[in-house]
Amino acid sequence: MRRADRLLQILQVIRRARGPVSGAAIAGELEVSLRTVYRDIAALQSTGVPLRGEAGIGYVLEDGYDMPPLMFTAEELEIVMLGLRMAQGRGDAAIALTARDAVAKIAAVLPEALRDGFLDAPLYAPSAASLPPERIELARLREALRCGRKIEILYQVPGRAPERRVVWPIVLAFFDRARVLAAWCELRKAYRNFRSDRILELEFLDARPPRARSWLYRDWWSREMATAREETAVREVAEG
Repeated sequence: MRRADRLLQILQVIRRARGPVSGAAIAGELEVSLRTVYRDIAALQSTGVPLRGEAGIGYVLEDGYDMPPLMFTAEELEIVMLGLRMAQGRGDAAIALTARDAVAKIAAVLPEALRDGFLDAPLYAPSAASLPPERIELARLREALRCGRKIEILYQVPGRAPERRVVWPIVLAFFDRARVLAAWCELRKAYRNFRSDRILELEFLDARPPRARSWLYRDWWSREMATAREETAVREVAEG
């Protein structure tokens, strides 16, 4: 890798992280020595790039710094197209249309040498199996995830009477046979999963959850992973 390319890649590695990135982590990803990373970071800092941190702690890029526009690699474009094809196959009509618009916008700014490879990327995602019809507009559920407010839903499990729940939306998952909202449920005082096709009504409330959605997501995900590890351990013991 040319040094100029490596310097840009170091910035990219640090920029995409949500916290300090250690020199060892950068060296491991770029497959260079730790000494090379420290030397490159010193070179970047000497040119005025606002990298803050030190060896043994990690590095961050200060807010407000604009990196020069970077062109996608052919491999990155294939992954972008794969994600957009998955969105078209698993999302609702609005998501599918937005994904097609994104494909057109990206293709319009790509150089000709990359455009055809992007549009004809050899990675495909099969469409989801037949999904049950939604009772609400899925776009409203996505808006609920963005707005940072509590919502009240009327939820019905088959064979039971509808039940009103006040929940704190966290994430909407798109599976092959259902779309599932993960949220904190005030009634159960715990995280719960709600199939979107079983939500009969949705109302935005003025109140906001006491925690930001990013915090709720981290806490929910850590519990999901802990549960998955426990289930794996139990299964391995049972299988002997």
